[in-house]
Amino acid sequence: MNHYGPIIRHAAEILHGGDYNPDQWLENPKIIDRDFELMEKSGCNTFSVGIFSWTALEPAPGEYRFDWLDRIMDRMAEHGFHVILATPSGAKPAWLATAYPEVCRVDADRRREPYGSRHNHCWSSPVYRERLGAINAKLAERYADHPALSAWHISNEYSGACYCERCIDRFRGWLKERYGTLENLNRAWCNAFWSHLHTGWNEITPWGGSECNTLDWRRFTTFQCCDFMKFEVDTVKKFTPDIPATTNMMGFFEGLDYWRVAEVCDFISDDVYPPWDTQPDIRMLAAEISMRHDMHRSMKGGKPFLIMESAPSATNWCPCHRLKRPNQHRFEELCAVGHGADGTLYFQWRKSRGNLERFHGAVVDHAGSSETRVFRDVAELGALYRKCPELCGSGYPAEAAVVFDWENYWSFSISSGPGDTRQKKYVETVLEHYRALWTQNVPLDVIESLSDFSKYRLLVCPMLLMLKPGVAERLKAFVSGGGTLVMTCLSGCEDESGRCFLDGWPGDGLMELFGIWNEEIGGIPPFDRQSLRFGGREYEVVEYAERIHPRGAQVLAEYTSDFYAGAPAVTVNASGNGKAYYIAARTREAFLADLYAGIISEIGIKPVLPAGNDGICGALRVGRGGEWLFLYNYTGEKREAVLPAGKFTVVGSGAAASGYLMLPPYGAEILKK
Repeated sequence: MNHYGPIIRHAAEILHGGDYNPDQWLENPKIIDRDFELMEKSGCNTFSVGIFSWTALEPAPGEYRFDWLDRIMDRMAEHGFHVILATPSGAKPAWLATAYPEVCRVDADRRREPYGSRHNHCWSSPVYRERLGAINAKLAERYADHPALSAWHISNEYSGACYCERCIDRFRGWLKERYGTLENLNRAWCNAFWSHLHTGWNEITPWGGSECNTLDWRRFTTFQCCDFMKFEVDTVKKFTPDIPATTNMMGFFEGLDYWRVAEVCDFISDDVYPPWDTQPDIRMLAAEISMRHDMHRSMKGGKPFLIMESAPSATNWCPCHRLKRPNQHRFEELCAVGHGADGTLYFQWRKSRGNLERFHGAVVDHAGSSETRVFRDVAELGALYRKCPELCGSGYPAEAAVVFDWENYWSFSISSGPGDTRQKKYVETVLEHYRALWTQNVPLDVIESLSDFSKYRLLVCPMLLMLKPGVAERLKAFVSGGGTLVMTCLSGCEDESGRCFLDGWPGDGLMELFGIWNEEIGGIPPFDRQSLRFGGREYEVVEYAERIHPRGAQVLAEYTSDFYAGAPAVTVNASGNGKAYYIAARTREAFLADLYAGIISEIGIKPVLPAGNDGICGALRVGRGGEWLFLYNYTGEKREAVLPAGKFTVVGSGAAASGYLMLPPYGAEILKK
């Protein structure tokens, strides 16, 4: 099991803290004094500073004011706190937009956006890069040797696209590099359809009407973001080459391929705001945030990550602003740590007095009290973290992986079929397969189709419509080498340009691997009823049912209704030393749970918790300091957790535990073996 060093400089403990904005309180220094008192009392040790401070740092072009930040950095160092210092590109100054309108984006309707919201800067603007590069360099040079500087927070929640002529020209140049010639581009985009053949590069825009045109624009937007982030990283690394850099992601945000953004980060950070007010089924909610965490841990090969933002109480922009119930804050934060986070931070440390997020949850409320329920929850978690610093850097022993691929996600959202967006449900389908294994307490990684498959025993690829170059060969090698592969309907249909394979589906040579031929993709409308028979039971089929033919595969399940009756619905094919399963229909989770239970039993994957843990899920971290078992009760009632064999210590209380442990409603505990 791998063990990793600190994700930020000089951090030998679990990181705990939040987004701190002292520039909002410069006219009231007593509030800042009180903040430092409360920071100590809360058990927090890490603060992200300066995220939206550009105007406070540079109120006029070239006029820099670092005195207030100097004082904050020095006080952070005096208290032994870590500072994740931000570059301020997330919100540009009004003076910059006024003097240079070109730094503002052009929207998809070709209108220059006015100054106002954050994140509306043009990725390509030389002026914006010049002004940003100057202040980034000033920050890095000034604080390069400061003892509080522990990491760089590069911008904030990168998002959006610019449609100005400069960006569109860059898009054309990016396409030239990707395809070489217009003939290659026309062929890849299937532009003979609807007479979309291009005869000059200047004809190409983001609105070309071709699905691959749109797909490549999304790829280009990710390229623009990564290029811009690299620019920012380079400006600060010139003075601080050993200080790690990250940017905060937003889970399954569709706008950017986070696998590519991850390549620019030294460690991964994420913003997590579970919708406690809209999802009454906490099991569904817990599985979704666990999948996010497993993905972010997997993005750097298992390296621990950081929760950069979470809400210690209600989130102001959620529909209902519902308060977290007792234990839910602890549950949420320990879910992240159990799945590989080495720290959990909050947005925000202190509630803003005014403007857009003045009602957003914070560790410290407007009254500045330490007697609130939220502050006590945070302080209790800080005390728990201080009891297990050796947990940091430990790994997560996953032998199974689920594939979540952004470009595949885009292909479904862009494609005009099969079915509409309400039917395709790519994210929901991947989550359903993940949840079927997660509920059985199987440790999982969440990877992309370009990731290394070789370290896993089970690989699940739901709805892998797009096969990028080399993926089919690597899947075949995985199975031949002894791996177990599961793929589903709507898999292996097209290449990376969205062109359908002409050698049958699943294409690119996968028909031989699975021992089937997929003749037709069929939709199941709400008025149809379909099911499959597996292991003597019937399971409902919804939304998709393909008509497949065995070509060497063993049939495990058959359809029961309509003209599908008796036709194969689920198959398995032996290949080399492994097996390849194909699920030709979309089912409910009950079928997936039963199918995966048999698979993991057959191949010997050991769950984290033994059977009999209804309503309880677990996670395991292993490192040089030992083994830590995380327990989570995702129900609103007390539950008795059945423990694995062995003796454990409950980290929070110091009590011994073996056999069973009672958890309160939404309870979460760390046990050391």
